[in-house]
Amino acid sequence: MKRIAFAVGFIIMAFEVAILAQTQTERVEQELITLEQQWGDALVKPDLAFLDRILAEDYLFTSPEGEVLTKAQMVAGLKSGEDVVSSVVNLDMKVRVYEDAAVVTGHSIYRETIKGKDISGEYRWTDTWIKKGGRWQCVADHASRVAQK
Repeated sequence: MKRIAFAVGFIIMAFEVAILAQTQTERVEQELITLEQQWGDALVKPDLAFLDRILAEDYLFTSPEGEVLTKAQMVAGLKSGEDVVSSVVNLDMKVRVYEDAAVVTGHSIYRETIKGKDISGEYRWTDTWIKKGGRWQCVADHASRVAQK
C-alpha cells in the first residue's frame, strides 16, 4: 500500500512540475511576442531608448541583401533619419524557448525607406534572444524578403 501511495504521489508531483514548466514557457513566449510588437512600434516612433534596452551590445542584423549591421549602425540610421519606418505589422510569430535563450520567427509587412529608397514589403525574419541580467535581449536578427507573386 505504501508503494502505491508513493507512486501516486510521485506521479502527481511530476504532473505539477510539468504544468509549472509549461506555464513558465507560455509566459516567456508571450513576453517575447510583446517585445517583438514593441520593437516594431519603437522603429516607427523611433524610440531609441527602447531599442538600446532590447538590443544586446553585440547585436547583429543581417539584411535581405546580406549586409550586416551592428546595433550602433542600426540605431544611427534611425537617429539620422536615413532609415524611416512608417509602419510594421507583425504576423504569425512563433517562439521556441531553450532555457535562457529563445528563437522567434515571424512574417511582417514593413513600410520603410532607407536613404530615400522605398524598401517596403513583406519579410520573413528570425530573431535570437538571450536572457541577460534578468531581461531578454536580441543578439541576432535576420530578415528575408518574401517574393511578390
